Amino acid sequence: MRDLADQAETDGAEIMRSRKEAFRFVDLFAGLGGFHVALDELEGRGVFAAEWETKLRALYKVNFGVDAWGDLNELSSDEIIALNVPDHHVLTAGFPCQPFSKAGDQLGFKDANQGNLFFKVHDILRVKRPLHFILENVPNILKHDGGRTKTTIIYLLEELGYSVKVEHFSPHHFGIPQVRDRAYFVGSLQGLDHFEWPEKHRDPTEIQWVLRHEGPSSRAIPEQTLRAIDMWGDFLRRSPASMKLPSFPIWSMEFGATYPYRDETPAGVWVRRPVRGLSRMGFKGSFGQSLDCSIDEQFTRIPSHANRPGDLQFPQWKRTFIKQNREFYQANRHWIDPWIAKWSPQSFSSSFQKMEWNAQGEDRDIDNFVLQVRASGLRVKRPTTSPSLIASTQTQVPILGANLAGERRYMTPVECAELQSLGSIQLPASDLDAYKALGNAVNARVVKAIAERLLHGIIRPASSMTSEFEPLRAAE
Repeated sequence: MRDLADQAETDGAEIMRSRKEAFRFVDLFAGLGGFHVALDELEGRGVFAAEWETKLRALYKVNFGVDAWGDLNELSSDEIIALNVPDHHVLTAGFPCQPFSKAGDQLGFKDANQGNLFFKVHDILRVKRPLHFILENVPNILKHDGGRTKTTIIYLLEELGYSVKVEHFSPHHFGIPQVRDRAYFVGSLQGLDHFEWPEKHRDPTEIQWVLRHEGPSSRAIPEQTLRAIDMWGDFLRRSPASMKLPSFPIWSMEFGATYPYRDETPAGVWVRRPVRGLSRMGFKGSFGQSLDCSIDEQFTRIPSHANRPGDLQFPQWKRTFIKQNREFYQANRHWIDPWIAKWSPQSFSSSFQKMEWNAQGEDRDIDNFVLQVRASGLRVKRPTTSPSLIASTQTQVPILGANLAGERRYMTPVECAELQSLGSIQLPASDLDAYKALGNAVNARVVKAIAERLLHGIIRPASSMTSEFEPLRAAE
């Protein structure tokens, strides 16, 4: 195996002998081209890309002049790979994260649609033998399947002769106002004895740095969302200034509830008492609703996090949250009950009945903050960073409070592109398509910081290149 590595190193050196030619890279699962942006800034030349979404392939051609390959599964043999993938020095790949994400089913390599695509990356590395690679995925891949997925990936890459290192970074470690932790695998046939990961900076950031005020967002915030923001804004105003707000998620559906949750669950009672269920037991459901009704009606009066038929015992974290919220309500019902009477939070969808206060110690004006609608509730964050951009749903695009942006509005695609350090590349014409693509994108500045250190030996010297990055500055 060492002979193969030595040969690859020799071949790579031969290719770069004159240093007149830029190093060459391939960009797999290319998306909007975050890897391309990063390596282009280091004077690399993209010679191959792959992206299965038709619209993004067309856009990649517009932005970078490269005709991207479609489905990597069509590179189905060593011969086809050798014929279609050009020789290159660096392979980059943000292979699909859904099989490894905590937000998905976590099927990993068993996911027949996307989980096995790492092995296609492995095939290309095996056939083409580039000197270096950079792979990106969700941080949960490092813990997935008890750590076995990470171990398997490293073993397979080392078996090819690569030295491998793994670390995780977020854009806010590089002066970018976005919290978005991602795992990075780097590898080299030349060894990594002299490679060091870039330093994680802890300098403060501000969301204002990426905001643009040329015009309003083209996408209106739904009325129900605006009303939910008003509702929780009133909750914050009513809360006594001397009281520390809970750091745990506030679940208003637990206010007034007394249904069993410790040793028995509603589902357990329904199994034990299939005719009457929770009726005539003195329990109350969400917001203190009576449970002296049919089992079908009882089901609707139990919070969605507690009414699943198969949940015969709640996990400890859920029991803790239920207990904390009920105690919080009992201690503060003198101001919470008037809030419930005014807003009827039970009339909102389940996600809007919950609020996560991530701004401990700040003034309690909801329009001072960055907001995000999640299944776990309305998340309220300090205006220092944006929450992670999400690809799976456009409802989770960050919302700017009126005191930050002049009006409540979604962050625009251009602003989100700034969060991903993508510069002025052309984005999908549809805002919804743009948000999805940006949620899947790799952050170009983070990649550049890693690549600059990994590729030190093949990057052409240039006065414009530095080993560290200047902090992201506010737009003029």
